[in-house]
Amino acid sequence: MNPVASINGIHLHAPEQQPDPAELCERAYTELLRQQAVRLGLLPHQALRMAPTLDDAERQVLETMVDDAVQVKQPSHGECQRYYDARPAQFVVGQGVHLRHILFAVTPGVNVQALSVRAEQTLLSLLGRDVPLDRFGQCAGELSNCPSSVQGGDLGWVGPQDCAPELAQVLFFQTEAPVALGLQPRLIATRFGFHLVDVLERRAGRLLAYDEVRDRVAAQLVLQSRAKALHQYMRLLVGQALVEGITLDAADSPLVQ
Repeated sequence: MNPVASINGIHLHAPEQQPDPAELCERAYTELLRQQAVRLGLLPHQALRMAPTLDDAERQVLETMVDDAVQVKQPSHGECQRYYDARPAQFVVGQGVHLRHILFAVTPGVNVQALSVRAEQTLLSLLGRDVPLDRFGQCAGELSNCPSSVQGGDLGWVGPQDCAPELAQVLFFQTEAPVALGLQPRLIATRFGFHLVDVLERRAGRLLAYDEVRDRVAAQLVLQSRAKALHQYMRLLVGQALVEGITLDAADSPLVQ
């Protein structure tokens, strides 16, 4: 029988249960917060052996406690300006690429290494000399796991919001020169699998002025600071607790904001 995960002796599940890792982590962090709220006098002490299911009022107490603990200051004008200057590609509107692709999809049970080798071999064959112009479309029809295969892999015009984040990063958010037209010389890996990408056309778009996006930049920096402070807060709670049967990231340094 698998060991029972617990926080300071409070069980997170029954001995005969084995929650999936994501659910178990959620239970663990919720119980850490509940016990912290009890220590602060925000929730009543109870003699428990099993972590309780919280009602809406109790969850609201935890949310308020966390909000008080991880307050972050508004970023300065200089911080916002530096963020904007360092990431101009994030503030371009109207950009797009006309592309086609061949998707080698990663599905349950697939041999990912063998799949990547097959995708790489296909790419090398298309990068060879004297490849017929229609060969990419033929390969898409025969090999691609995307519905676009019936159009020779043609996805039409897409913007950053239309792509998997990993693909958008390559196509739109490169810090160096924009991705070149034509068949890309490397596979692009995303959460969906391995892509062979052929960029047919590019629309540059317009860079928004700093004044147009200042509030958006400030909100983004606040979100980032809060996420960092929340992560550190939870690591501190883990470091102060007796955690058994589950591995959680711990810290013993003061809260960083």
